Amino acid sequence: MSSTRLKYVSLGVLVFQTTSLVLTMRYSRTLQGEGPRYLASSAVVSAELLKILTCVLLVYKDHSFSIRALNNVLTQEIINKPMDTLKLAIPSGIYTLQNNLLYVALSNLDAATYQVTYQLKILTTALFSVSMLGRRLGVYQWLSLLILMAGVALVQWPSDSSQAHEQLTTGSQFVGLMAVLVACCSSGFAGVYFEKILKETKQSVWVRNIQLGVFGLVFGLMGVFVYDGNRVREYGMFQGYNHLTWTVVALQALGGLVIAAVIKYADNILKGFATSLSIILSTLISYFWLQDFEPTR
Repeated sequence: MSSTRLKYVSLGVLVFQTTSLVLTMRYSRTLQGEGPRYLASSAVVSAELLKILTCVLLVYKDHSFSIRALNNVLTQEIINKPMDTLKLAIPSGIYTLQNNLLYVALSNLDAATYQVTYQLKILTTALFSVSMLGRRLGVYQWLSLLILMAGVALVQWPSDSSQAHEQLTTGSQFVGLMAVLVACCSSGFAGVYFEKILKETKQSVWVRNIQLGVFGLVFGLMGVFVYDGNRVREYGMFQGYNHLTWTVVALQALGGLVIAAVIKYADNILKGFATSLSIILSTLISYFWLQDFEPTR
């Protein structure tokens, strides 16, 4: 497959993954069903485990389906390089926090508002890129970031509708907004930190994802038993799981793999276009299907 086709394939997959994850996660967190609702911390752990298994299979495929070669790669690149592996503990812990915050955000915000507000991660990523990687932004780039901030502020501006008033009085919208803002900061720092590590070494992206996943699994399990330990002991770790929950888990695990493919085959312009298209699709589906978003006039 040519590089041009791979660019557009990765673009399409990214649009599908981003849109589907936001909508299914929002729907799964607001769906009223019998029994306890599934734990967000448990879903994060399940996604990390699935991502690790997928990356191991991809490394296995890259080495001609040889168990011996797979074992050698994992031993040499992960076990025999403990300092390089430990460097991934920082972004992994932040990503784990971010993934949990996204569940909180989508439990309190409609999909459209969440999608637009979460684009502030572009601003935080730009700021961390300037400070950590020494990049320079042009006048038009800074102007674009200011327009982005203005757009997010307008989305969060209080409306006169009774629904918005109800959300503001209960505080759920504020909780969702705070969760998104913290997730934006963590996403920007972790993304730039991970990019810096990738550029300083020649390791496979899949191996790096395995390292991230291992630490993410450890941090995720700690979160499960610290914050949801009593509920896990009472109802089990997979309480409330159904087909929709496993779909959310699979899409979240797919996210890390899709971003790796986009970095390899596409560019920032295509990635930005995919994000914009995803916002439009999420807004339309949130309005017509989920019916949890009412545009203001």
